[in-house]
Amino acid sequence: MNKHLHSSIFVCLGLLLFLGCGTGIAGQSAPPLPLNPVAGDYTQEIVVNGLKRSYLVHVSVNYNNKKPIPVVIMFHGAGGTGQVAMKETGWDKKADQENFLAVFPDGTRPDPSKRARFRDNPQTWNDGSNRANVGATQRRIDDIAFVNALIDDLISRFSVDQHRIYATGFSNGSSMAFRVGRELSNRIAAIAPASGSDWLDKPSISRPISLLYITGTADSLNPMNGGEQKLLGRVIGKKPSVQEQIQKWVEMLGCPRSHQVIMDKDGVKGIAYGPCKEGSEVVYYTIEGMGHTWAGGKSVLPAFMVGATSDKINANDIIWEFFQKHPKK
Repeated sequence: MNKHLHSSIFVCLGLLLFLGCGTGIAGQSAPPLPLNPVAGDYTQEIVVNGLKRSYLVHVSVNYNNKKPIPVVIMFHGAGGTGQVAMKETGWDKKADQENFLAVFPDGTRPDPSKRARFRDNPQTWNDGSNRANVGATQRRIDDIAFVNALIDDLISRFSVDQHRIYATGFSNGSSMAFRVGRELSNRIAAIAPASGSDWLDKPSISRPISLLYITGTADSLNPMNGGEQKLLGRVIGKKPSVQEQIQKWVEMLGCPRSHQVIMDKDGVKGIAYGPCKEGSEVVYYTIEGMGHTWAGGKSVLPAFMVGATSDKINANDIIWEFFQKHPKK
């Protein structure tokens, strides 16, 4: 690689990839959410603690306002947007197949008067990590209040099954899903973070909820064994090991220490801990050779930066199957 190009990539992307992959690449905006929405994509704005916040919602083709349906909230990675998260993961297509609301909230950016940009106006989540380079944590954004208000707004506009509201996310958005699961367990039925960390130190949760976690073994930005995060061979930060995150939840939910192997095929390994408190469980998948990407999805960043994608499993299929098993009791 050209030396000057190599340096330029680090100047523009290194810091943001430390936070979590995603991009602010613009696409055509979805129309505002009407009073009686039909199938399609819509944007909605709400004001929380004086801040204008937004989310994208995909209404499935089979939505009927007389029948309550589940909700899946997908948190984008740092520097990303709800719109791009939908493109990368394909949760809108899964929502059409299974009839649920797919919701893609937007984090906050340094300059809210300007459009989100991966390079110089990145959207991030206050994932509770207090990391110096995660803008939302440094601005002390109350993202828990935002998610609470978002759920209230959805319930006021749609026929929502309040026993089946779920959260998933990628990288910094994965860490946000962890936090939402901990702090909004009274509203969230189960969570499925991918390629991120639970940064909250205190192992506590008010109501046991189930956890499914997915990551790639070749993810240099979310290293399996913890320690140095690397981008193009350079150290850009540190993270705890993946197993530490899993064990934290195993202990918090009172799961058996031993696990069962539920999948071991084509480089995909799945293990499960359970039964845990109140029927909860912890499930953990690793995908051999996959980098910092969404399994079965599309990465908007090249493999030489974030590692290889993988279609050995489709994360949406695995996660949705898991969610169906774990409604709020």
